[in-house]
Amino acid sequence: MHLNIPKINCLRTIFRLLTLTLIWVAISVPLSTAKASDAFVFTAIPDEDESRLRQRFNKVASYLEKKLGVSVKYIPVKSYAAAVAAFRNDQVQLAWFGGLSGVRARSLVSGSEAIAQGFEDQAFFNYFIAHSSTGLKRSDTFPNDITGKIFTFGSKGSTSGRLIPEFHIRENLKKSPNDVFQKVGFSGNHTRTIQLVQSGAYQVGAVNSKVWENEMKAGKIDLSKVSIIWKTPPYPNYQWSIRGDVDERWGAGFKTRVKEVLLGIKDPDLLASFPRTSFVPASNSDYQPILDVAKAIKLID
Repeated sequence: MHLNIPKINCLRTIFRLLTLTLIWVAISVPLSTAKASDAFVFTAIPDEDESRLRQRFNKVASYLEKKLGVSVKYIPVKSYAAAVAAFRNDQVQLAWFGGLSGVRARSLVSGSEAIAQGFEDQAFFNYFIAHSSTGLKRSDTFPNDITGKIFTFGSKGSTSGRLIPEFHIRENLKKSPNDVFQKVGFSGNHTRTIQLVQSGAYQVGAVNSKVWENEMKAGKIDLSKVSIIWKTPPYPNYQWSIRGDVDERWGAGFKTRVKEVLLGIKDPDLLASFPRTSFVPASNSDYQPILDVAKAIKLID
C-alpha cells in the first residue's frame, strides 16, 4: 500500500492548527465574556421609602449604563450598615452615601474616594419637627423646650438622622439624648420619622430637609399636625463614593469617567427626584468636619 507522505504531513499540520485554534477559543472566549458581563454595581443608603428609592436609582442605573457603555445594576439595601458593608466587601463599587456612612465606608476601602455631591450637599441642613400637641413653634435658636419630650432619630448610622441632631442636642443642652428626653427612638429612615411625629407616636424628631421637601411635594405632610421648629446650621452631607480598584476592572480612567458622567446629570426629573439642582465635584477632605463630629460624640473611635 502506497502512502502519500506529503499529504499526511499536510493533514497533520491542518489538524494541529485546528486544535490550537480550538484551545485558543476555549481560553479566550470565556475570559472576554466574563469581562463583558462584569456588571458595575451601586447602592444607596435607605433614607426614604424603598419604592421611591428604586424608582430613582433604577433611572440612575439606566443613565450610567448608557453613558459608560458597561452593564450597570442598582441593588437596594435594608440599612445604612448594609450599604457600608456592601461597599467594603466589593458587592458594590459605587454608593450614594450620607456624610457619616461615606466616611465610614471609605475608611474601610483603600483608595476609595468621594467624587461627586449634590450642589445642596455642600451646605446641607436638618429640620427638628414637632407634633402640634406640643405647642412648640418655629424658632431661630435651638428649641430647649424639647427637653422631656418623646423624641425619635432616624437611622442609627445616619448623618442627618442621628449624627448632626445628636451633636446639636449635646452642644446646646449639655446632656446626652437619653438624659434629655423622656424616651428616645430610632425610626429607621426620614420618611418614617415624619410619619411617627405626624401621627403623635413621637412628639419631636429630626429629619433630613430634602426628604421633608419630597414628602411635602407628594402631599404626605399635614401641617396642622406636624411642623418645623428649628433648622440646623449647614454641614456637608450626601456624596457619591467609589472604590479605588475600579480602574483595574474596567480599564484605566474608568473612575474619572464615572465622575464625569455623574457630574453630567442634567435630566430635570432625575435631579428633582433626589431632589438636587445639580451635581458638583467632591473630595474626601470635604467630609473632615463629619469625621470630627463623629469622633467628638463617640460614634467613631
